Amino acid sequence: CSSDLTGFDPRPPLAKALDQMGDLIATTDPSDADRPTPCADYTVGQLIDHVQAVVRRIGAVLAGEPFWSVPQSIPSRDWPADWAEGRRLTDAILADDSSMTREVELPWGKADGASAAASYIGELTVHAWDLAVATGRAEDLDPPLAVATLPGYQAMVPAERRGEGIPFDQVVETGPD
Repeated sequence: CSSDLTGFDPRPPLAKALDQMGDLIATTDPSDADRPTPCADYTVGQLIDHVQAVVRRIGAVLAGEPFWSVPQSIPSRDWPADWAEGRRLTDAILADDSSMTREVELPWGKADGASAAASYIGELTVHAWDLAVATGRAEDLDPPLAVATLPGYQAMVPAERRGEGIPFDQVVETGPD
């Protein structure tokens, strides 16, 4: 499942995606925890608990640990502080250049660290949209990050792989805006 990312360092756009999510989390009012999100499986609070796990999973996977060593969700009582701690742990792994070339295992196959890191740019960008839409802050998103992320994410999660065991619904066509 390895993509050819020769010469591409996914860490700068990954940092932008992590920053965007961190900013959204830091400015989300805890009273919004029970609001629905566009992702039918999550309320705002459940989505934030999920991305608390994602930020830690990025570091774990890139360190060579099993994907499932981090749960799908990490309950959080202090969203910004918990995010900052997860980010600190992951940033330490990302600072090690060998994390980009290490072979890692993801649920969909083996990949080098750079390919795995690139896949998380998409996950974070999509969930940032989920959170921003749920809390009425879509204007706070970084459109160039979303545009840059889309082709890679479409390649990693193609329409024909939808179905049993794949945590994505059918593709929804959107307009240019």
